[in-house]
Amino acid sequence: DTSLAEVNSFSPSMPISPSSMINQYKFEDEPELRDLFITVDDPESHITAIETFITYRVVTKTSRGEFDSSEYEVRRRYQDFLWLKSKLEEAHPTLIIPPLPEKFIMKGMVERFSDEFIETRRKALHKFLNRIADHPTLTFNEDFKIFLTAQAWELSSHKKQGPGLLSRMGQTVRAVASSVRGGVKNRPEIFTEMNNYMETFSQKINVLDKIAHRIYKEEREYFNEMKEYGPVHTLWSASEEDIADSLKGVASCIDKCCKATEKRMAGLSENLLPILHEYVLYSEILMGVLKRRDQIQGELDSKVDALANKKAEKDLFSEEIGKLEDKVECANNALKADWDRWKQNMQCDMRSTFTNVAENNLRYYEECLATWESFLASQTVDLHVEEDSEDRP
Repeated sequence: DTSLAEVNSFSPSMPISPSSMINQYKFEDEPELRDLFITVDDPESHITAIETFITYRVVTKTSRGEFDSSEYEVRRRYQDFLWLKSKLEEAHPTLIIPPLPEKFIMKGMVERFSDEFIETRRKALHKFLNRIADHPTLTFNEDFKIFLTAQAWELSSHKKQGPGLLSRMGQTVRAVASSVRGGVKNRPEIFTEMNNYMETFSQKINVLDKIAHRIYKEEREYFNEMKEYGPVHTLWSASEEDIADSLKGVASCIDKCCKATEKRMAGLSENLLPILHEYVLYSEILMGVLKRRDQIQGELDSKVDALANKKAEKDLFSEEIGKLEDKVECANNALKADWDRWKQNMQCDMRSTFTNVAENNLRYYEECLATWESFLASQTVDLHVEEDSEDRP
């Protein structure tokens, strides 16, 4: 399957040296062009009679004129990030909103509210806000500005000013009606291609995500076994005087390889796993965006069909169709522009991630190989010394 060839293809002229590999890809943020900088840090636990939750400090520095100050500091909990994401989806239904980390974590990975879990979530929330800040449209969303600047009580008050019940019901009815109608008749070919691409991408990225988690789990099991394996040789050396040095050498090698394995695991958990899972979530978001675009297209198609059946109301329907045509065109243009941007970012992320994993693997195996080669060399020297002493009269 070559559908992901663009993602993992490398130039044939790529240098062999691992260090020059990573230097071939420079992903510069062009900081001189940025005017909005956001940091998510300082997680803080809150315990009440009803619940336990974590808040994070969100620090914003900006030079934009629409902000009243150049720096803001607020505290936000996970539910606030969920609110922001839903508001962005509501305001920009055919733009690709960055994913949030899931509310519930995978069993067997980390415990909820552990330091590891909190740090993993903090990094994901930090990336979420900075992806929005770097987006040419989302960065100017009014709810995003309020999220960054409003104090807790102000944000709570703003949340209550959401769409009314009738508005929400209308949106639900339209969505259900659109889904019942079936496939879109007049979908442009480019969006059919996008849909096919995302179906393949979703399948591949989900497989990669599952395999990566399985590799990490097996690596952890191997690491735990090695931690027990080394000390056994040390204990054994105490009862084998003739080969004590060799057994201690083996124990030392295992200990060094154990530490190298721990570093490799850290690289997987910090670099590979989060990126793969982020794009698993992205694949779900993209499929949702394409469905919302189809719903807008379906609404237009239904009006065109209704116009053909109701000649008496032609003027009224013509006006509605004109508005829907504009809406579809805006949706199509927004999605096409965002699609190209997302695809470029995805390919950069994948190249960077897999190159980083490859270099970490090279360093790991080189370190382990050097450790055992050094041990073998020392044993060879010892054997030569013993042979020489036996040959002497």
